[in-house]
Amino acid sequence: MNKLTTKEILEENLAREAPAKLGSVKVLVHNIRSLHNVGSIFRSADAFGISEVILSGYSATPPRDEINKTAIGAEEFVEWSHYETGTEALTKLKEDGYHIIGLEQTTNSTPLPDLDISTSAKICLVLGNEVTGIDEDILHLIDEFVAIPQFGHKHSLNVSVAAGVTLYALLDKLW
Repeated sequence: MNKLTTKEILEENLAREAPAKLGSVKVLVHNIRSLHNVGSIFRSADAFGISEVILSGYSATPPRDEINKTAIGAEEFVEWSHYETGTEALTKLKEDGYHIIGLEQTTNSTPLPDLDISTSAKICLVLGNEVTGIDEDILHLIDEFVAIPQFGHKHSLNVSVAAGVTLYALLDKLW
């Protein structure tokens, strides 16, 4: 057994095709303060073949050194756009027929393993602020909420880690 080289890994990745439905998944990054979290979300989006990262509110946009540091250039391969407000972004997504899924702990969140996306042609995953989650003023625009089951003493994951976990779960459901 030998470890693959970076070149071999890239060749394998480029020879694979992401499930077609993942190509219609978008991620809305709303009011995420850390540029490193934004960069990490770009990197996960690239890894899972996500079609677009939408930045809104005060989430930083490329080009920024801090984003590139964790994205390692993924922001150059993943389409992205920016909206001044989450309301503006979500309204446009709804007009375009997207099913909006908020990653948030609410009284009616579906546990991630139980999420059924079989009837959703186009999906947008909404990620909120590192501390306060998804802003109250856009909750009413979200069709469904999902939460990652956790069993430890802490009640949340870092937003970029949570994004990676959720995107992998979407991959698993769409593969």
